[in-house]
Amino acid sequence: MLNISKYNLIYTTEEEKRASDIFNEEINRRVRHNKSASPVIDIIFNTDKATDRDSYSVSINENTIKITAHGIRGFIYGIGMILRKTEFTCEGAILTEDISGDYSPYMQIRGHQLGYRTTANSYEAWTVDEYIQYIKELMFFGCNTFEHTIHNDKPFMNRLMKYDSPLAFVKECCERAKELDIDISFWYPHPDKNTQDSTREIKDFFSEITNAHIYFPPGSDPGDYEAADAINRTIEAAKAIREHHPDIKVFPSAQSPHGFGSWGDEFINEMEKLPDEIDGIITGPNCAMPLHELRKRLPMKYPIRLYPDITHNVRCEYPVHFDRDDWHYALASTLSREAINPRPAEYRTIHRLTRQYISGSVSYSEGISDDINKFVWSDMDYFPDTDLYDTLCDYARLFFPGADSRKIADGILGLEKNWEGDPAENPSIENTHRIFEDVLKDNPDLSENARFLMCLFRAKCDLLVRMRRMTELSLIRKAKKELAKMNICKAEEILNTPFGSDYNRLHDEIFAIGHTLFEKVGLQLDVENYCANGWERGATLDTIDNPVTDRLYLLDRLRFAASLTEKDAFINDLLTYRNTKPDEYYYSFAESSFTELGIPQEPYFYMDFQGDRPNVNNGTIPVSMLKVFDHYTFKLKTGGLTAKGYNLILNLKPRYRDEVTDFTIKINGNILYKGKQYGGFRDEKREKEISAPGFEMHVYPIPDEFIENGCIELEIHEPKIGIMLSEIFIKHS
Repeated sequence: MLNISKYNLIYTTEEEKRASDIFNEEINRRVRHNKSASPVIDIIFNTDKATDRDSYSVSINENTIKITAHGIRGFIYGIGMILRKTEFTCEGAILTEDISGDYSPYMQIRGHQLGYRTTANSYEAWTVDEYIQYIKELMFFGCNTFEHTIHNDKPFMNRLMKYDSPLAFVKECCERAKELDIDISFWYPHPDKNTQDSTREIKDFFSEITNAHIYFPPGSDPGDYEAADAINRTIEAAKAIREHHPDIKVFPSAQSPHGFGSWGDEFINEMEKLPDEIDGIITGPNCAMPLHELRKRLPMKYPIRLYPDITHNVRCEYPVHFDRDDWHYALASTLSREAINPRPAEYRTIHRLTRQYISGSVSYSEGISDDINKFVWSDMDYFPDTDLYDTLCDYARLFFPGADSRKIADGILGLEKNWEGDPAENPSIENTHRIFEDVLKDNPDLSENARFLMCLFRAKCDLLVRMRRMTELSLIRKAKKELAKMNICKAEEILNTPFGSDYNRLHDEIFAIGHTLFEKVGLQLDVENYCANGWERGATLDTIDNPVTDRLYLLDRLRFAASLTEKDAFINDLLTYRNTKPDEYYYSFAESSFTELGIPQEPYFYMDFQGDRPNVNNGTIPVSMLKVFDHYTFKLKTGGLTAKGYNLILNLKPRYRDEVTDFTIKINGNILYKGKQYGGFRDEKREKEISAPGFEMHVYPIPDEFIENGCIELEIHEPKIGIMLSEIFIKHS
């Protein structure tokens, strides 16, 4: 171990001097009141133009550290390697291991989207200096590209922005980025104009930018162009842009607009013409086809750049537990789509699944809620087989100087584990919270560290959800006992039991940290006070109190019962309808696992989560309906249906009713229904009493001969619009 607290900086060229300034600045950020008696060492910056821009080497002996690189980019990578492996203690800055060696990246493209727009809920509150510092920090983990998002349809301004327009910010940022020698990509949708006017608008924009390396026109989101039109627009724009930036690379995306069924095939047909104006292809959310198929069909002339979504948790490309989509509704309801979301192990799996097909990636990212994911992904792009725990320890040493890096790494992994299963059944949530509280106790200065506070905030949110869910489940059990005896007033009293002081204190702490994060880094955790773009855009303080059990739903139903003359029958139905007898069947996408269906679903289905929406706080939807399966085909296998006279009951969310003409239900290969949306007969009484607004319960009598020795294989299919399904019942008629 080498103490690097005292050093001489040795450089010759202007780039080497700039690198030495960065090193000095970053060390001084972390070392305070250094009283170390360590010897002075030499930090040498050595230029070797024979080395490529993305590689570097480090050599160390007793009193010298030498970083050799092509230029400033490689020097920053080398500085990052030193900082990542340095512990900052009362004895100074201690390099923990010998990092001598030659370093070259696995991926050619390694970057992240850092869009200066209101949807990011953080960057728009920053200055260019803060933005450049963030880019520099990403480069410490090997990042070589960042991406601006250019919106040509509306200005995307809010009161937090310190610049007159996003374009003013982007222009200054691009100019400043030259200091770092980092590549700049531009996500720029085709303007909604004719091709000539669209090309002129794009050309005008790039004529004002002095530093541009990649042009990325998305195939969709936004953009509703046929594939041939999208490619033609890209080719014309590429020609125009290259009048100002002759070396710019052009990477359109194979992202298919909704409802364009043959778009992917048409896209491949266009690319088989081998247009020279296009340098590569991007794939990401709304992909025209799976990555394996795209690589197999796309001419090898075109490398593929991945556009991985590392920022969203539901209604996205990679939902939490992407391979099974089983994030518990209590967490999804309260933390929503863009919560602070360290998912290092899951993204390691995704990286391993995709890396053989691509030349690199620039992530789809909205703000800093995914901060840890960015650094983990960049490290894997540079060192694909790096140890995940080492990456997290590096992150901790870099950003939490003086703290126990292993404890921090354990805490980050704990945050990911917090999202496993039902929070009421996950005691690791308390353990994770304890880790961050202990770290803060040992390092009180971290109360001013935004990255640490983001982790602490998430740990406290998870704990609040666990506490509330456990308390409410207990109250519901007691209330249902009273309801079984028709003691409605007593049940209401139980369900309205206030939470205790520990819960209220934790709730106050969460909101206090949210305010601090807004003040320090512009993190916008609610719409009204902090200017978040919308309730699903990381506004955790707006969703944290959403329902985690059926407590509010039961209270709403008891208020409804007051209007009925036959209260007893309604209360009995409310308590028992979702229960099944031994020879019946019930499935909820929210409360059951996909494994329980007995058959794998086709890949790439979508879960339309309901629980984080603003209207759920009124108690009008039961938790059993919070997840809606949205796909073209659904299948299940079950048995034990030993009686006669069953009904299949589907709780469906209708849409585009006039367009659905081929909705098909089969049982053991026999057609139960085929026709318009959705057939059968409506159970409007139960829709009103136990379902939720916007859903329909359709009933289909099952012929006894369709059931084979008590077993059924159910298949539901709709080839054009798909089906949206929340619950399935097979009950006696």
